[in-house]
Amino acid sequence: MEHKKVKLSQCELHYVESLPTKKMQSKTLIFLHGFPEAWFAWRNQLNALSRDYRVIAPDLPGYNLSEKISDNAFYQVPNLISVMKEFVEAVSHQQKVVLVAHDWGGAIAWPLVAFHPQLFDKFVVLNAAHPSTFTREMIQNKQQRQLSDYIHELVDSKAESKLRANDFEYLQGKIWKSMSHSNMSSEQKAEYLGAWSQEGALSCMLRYYKAMPQLAPSESQSESDVLAATKKMTIPNIRIHVPTLVLWGEQDQAFVVNVLDDLESYVPELEIIRFPEATHWLHHEIPEKINSAIKQWVSRDIN
Repeated sequence: MEHKKVKLSQCELHYVESLPTKKMQSKTLIFLHGFPEAWFAWRNQLNALSRDYRVIAPDLPGYNLSEKISDNAFYQVPNLISVMKEFVEAVSHQQKVVLVAHDWGGAIAWPLVAFHPQLFDKFVVLNAAHPSTFTREMIQNKQQRQLSDYIHELVDSKAESKLRANDFEYLQGKIWKSMSHSNMSSEQKAEYLGAWSQEGALSCMLRYYKAMPQLAPSESQSESDVLAATKKMTIPNIRIHVPTLVLWGEQDQAFVVNVLDDLESYVPELEIIRFPEATHWLHHEIPEKINSAIKQWVSRDIN
């Protein structure tokens, strides 16, 4: 795995790249991680899939070894789409790529693929709700609003000190303590602690939430206030015209499974594979199944 950096118009991004062991021409797969991870979240996938494909995994802007931008506006989704579009163009060798994304990586990837389909051959998303169905559920589904209540903690002025406390106890709980099981070694856990300890990283990671366009009402508010707030929310019309595979752990504690309902209205070329035993962190919990599903999808001829 080779570590590289690319200077874009707005920031510099760190990424890793591995060329396939087979010397034949191969597809490029780009992996976008979520909160609160980094490029190494995909290590199981990168190691397995690099035998057949060129694989690339960046640290998202502000994360780990990528440049830290201190302006909240930089982290608004339309701008992140622009940054990641430029990244894809910079590393794609003018070929269509397969985009694989999880969590916040998926929140960026859905509109990125929707607005720039010419860049992508196929799309794979792991437990990242489509913006349209997610907003729908936020409006009409109390359980989804309850599951999303943690966002209010992350935009609070004391959030950074809370996340840093007791050796990042909150973030540790977000990942391996919430998995159905964890195969992470002590060395891998230390890698996470190192990424969170990077100067300015926590602040930038939280800016993603602070820059969200439609912050959901808190369930601690009165019922009338919640109703008033949800009436102001609008469902975006995000349509995907790239063949899309959704891999979904049904034990997710961030999203209700209802976000998958009627998804085909926004994604006509859609396949969904559900994993009843997996949580939000399925790429760690069941890597062999995830790797197999991605490889089969990438190699499938879709007409």
